[in-house]
Amino acid sequence: MELDSIECVSSSDGMIDDDEIPLHHPHIIHSQYSSSKTPNNNNNNNNINNSSSNNDGIAAIHSTTSVHELLECPVCTNSMYPPIHQCHNGHTICSTCKARAHNRCPTCRQELGDIRCLALEKVAESLELPCKYGSVGCPEIFPYYSKLKHESVCNFRPYSCPYAGSECSVVGDIPYLVSHLRDDHKVDMHSGCTFNHRYVKSNPREVENATWMLTVFNCFGQCFCLHFEAFQLGTAPVYMAFLRFMGDEMEARNYSYSLEVGGNGRKLTWEGTPRSIRDSHRKVRDSHDGLVIQRNMALFFSGGERKELKLRVTGRIWKEQQNPDGGACMPNLCT
Repeated sequence: MELDSIECVSSSDGMIDDDEIPLHHPHIIHSQYSSSKTPNNNNNNNNINNSSSNNDGIAAIHSTTSVHELLECPVCTNSMYPPIHQCHNGHTICSTCKARAHNRCPTCRQELGDIRCLALEKVAESLELPCKYGSVGCPEIFPYYSKLKHESVCNFRPYSCPYAGSECSVVGDIPYLVSHLRDDHKVDMHSGCTFNHRYVKSNPREVENATWMLTVFNCFGQCFCLHFEAFQLGTAPVYMAFLRFMGDEMEARNYSYSLEVGGNGRKLTWEGTPRSIRDSHRKVRDSHDGLVIQRNMALFFSGGERKELKLRVTGRIWKEQQNPDGGACMPNLCT
């Protein structure tokens, strides 16, 4: 699929008017806490004496959940991290929403000022919470302030769409993204571990923003994305082919691939490990981690009068297997 331009989608960082701020759960934090006395009667004493450790655990979970709800910004519903702000009436808000709210409390419309809710920040330090990707398999539990850092690199976090032609904002697991690439981006799907593609371009001098993402390969029960791109490397136009693995980096290391391009009795070959789609196609391209072909060489391979690009790129994917005798990796070729 050939694209002559790349369309970037940007989001607005504009200010939000007071009347337009959606308020979800207003929280009030008072500067002083009052305690209520429990009536001293036999029924209450019996209930306390008969409490089990399981009930204590349930109460602790409920307590943590309640505190976690207090740490949820009432405007954006995201977890609040220092600095946590509050108005004179005790309504809390995260620093991001405070900057967008014209310094007005979205709950009572009073001026926010620069009051920090230090008590809530201290409470957050004592919390341990599960990763938000626990429902899809992550078993980790982290201190509140470490949780966000972990979630940004968690192996169970969703993948971004690997399509190279636009800044697509779709995220999801691998099966969902494969369907998305096929149905929404009209990417060709191919089963097998070898490929043979021909790239033709009538005006090879037009290389800026020209991007191809030809095929998604299903091989060894995994999916791989083959990219072919044209871009400026300094002042020189170049073409580049590379493979990305639809999965994490550790899984990608189990596979290798080769690429070959040639003509007129010459050829260039490349052999490497596919990069994970956790790395954007632009990051892979800018690192030159693939088969890079200078335009003059590409036109030489194309033959003729060098007025039209005709490149044939062939390649294969194989899985590295551990040698039970010597411990070295042996290629497992897919036929």
